[in-house]
Amino acid sequence: MQKFIDFIFLEVWCKASTHGSYKLELFGANEELYDVMEYCHFNDSKYADFFASHVEQIYGLFSQLDPTTLSQLQTWYRNNNNIERVCSNDPATSIAKYSCLCNLLSNSDLYKKLSRFFKELYNNKLLTLKIFKDTIGTIDDHYKVFRDQNKITKCPFCGINNMKGTHHRYRDAYDHYLPKGIYPFNSINFHNLVPTCHECNSSYKTQKDPCHNSLGRRKVFYPYNTQSYNIELTINLKNRDWQNIQPEDIDLIFGPAILNEEIAAWKEIYGIEERYKAKCCAEEDGKDWLVQLHDEWQSKGGNIKTFMDNLIINTQRSPYTDNRFLKKPFLEACVRSGLFEITK
Repeated sequence: MQKFIDFIFLEVWCKASTHGSYKLELFGANEELYDVMEYCHFNDSKYADFFASHVEQIYGLFSQLDPTTLSQLQTWYRNNNNIERVCSNDPATSIAKYSCLCNLLSNSDLYKKLSRFFKELYNNKLLTLKIFKDTIGTIDDHYKVFRDQNKITKCPFCGINNMKGTHHRYRDAYDHYLPKGIYPFNSINFHNLVPTCHECNSSYKTQKDPCHNSLGRRKVFYPYNTQSYNIELTINLKNRDWQNIQPEDIDLIFGPAILNEEIAAWKEIYGIEERYKAKCCAEEDGKDWLVQLHDEWQSKGGNIKTFMDNLIINTQRSPYTDNRFLKKPFLEACVRSGLFEITK
């Protein structure tokens, strides 16, 4: 679908002034897209008509653009779809919000039609038209591939919540990493569509803009990076009363320093500090881990070295099982604070 929109935007709309009147032959160089456009052109269903009519109407409006405006639209289109460079805050990659588009086009009919077109592209009723399902498949097909590759079965953004897997009838939601209500042109770009747990998507991130804060542009984690981001976590405790630890008693220290900017944005967008501290204080998580440690300490006469050594090994092997990536630094903090003594 993204390749179809690339062709429509760059090869049809942006060349409207030289291609004459609108006709289906404009799509002839892309056989699959030509079939889609022909289907939508002659199909009177609501969303087929929406797609065909907007492509045609926007073509007519593009034919009237001056070269400077056209060049700016092309630049913004390419940059807004280069999600990896946007996330790296590449200074050569200027990105556009809808407010930029509105200013450029003076809130014209073209601005309104472009806005509606790109926001509606992700509409399931459009994407499940027979011609699209037959040609490009469905978003469920993509989720199955993601599910098969996401072996840890945890949300890639928080690491604590389970993702729906093979034995679930339904799938988790896709989040527009760059929100589709803020950024034009990339609403169906899969580099900008990321499966995420309900809590990350609907409770914390919502419509937050990962790439901007009150100070301006910033670096953020690119969700489809081919190499894992190795985030370090150290915990310090300010309360020796292990049976009554509260969130304010916990300090979370993240690293490495080279990722400080990305980590700061991640923590802010997904409420990471609040959620990780809540886990450490929850009866079924942190307090249960403390009970395990206390029982080991009590039964072994203060020798819990084997317990901690095994936890370190298991965390290295499977960090997301039982939230070990959080459990390990939390229990290390407990030991380091003198709540329990390890016999060497």
